[in-house]
Amino acid sequence: MNEEEDIGSLIDIQVTTEYLANQSQPEQDQYAFAYHITIANRSQLDVVLLKRHWIIIDANQQRQEVKGVGVVGEQPLIACGTTYSYSSGAVLKTAVGTMQGYYHLIDELGNPVEAPIKPFLLATPNKVH
Repeated sequence: MNEEEDIGSLIDIQVTTEYLANQSQPEQDQYAFAYHITIANRSQLDVVLLKRHWIIIDANQQRQEVKGVGVVGEQPLIACGTTYSYSSGAVLKTAVGTMQGYYHLIDELGNPVEAPIKPFLLATPNKVH
């Protein structure tokens, strides 16, 4: 395992989601969801989150890819042993979908780090049992 994989495996990403009924319009196939991310840096080095890459798939297997600089307008420094949290959102055309992806970071030595974000579910209440 190389150094990039080592540090990437020490970046722990936890996700919680919620359906935003007040921002959704099911009759127009618009389902709004919020997702809340906590990134824990369990490595021995500080890291900076440079970019994100999301893959969003709805129940019709429609795939969207979202790439961008930082998260919520920031490129946060996540010091070793600390966490960084933020919230964002996504709108799907179906009541159920998934998101997954990865963050591109750089450690304090200038080495690139890729931290995978495991697939998570976006679903309206009572759609998935």
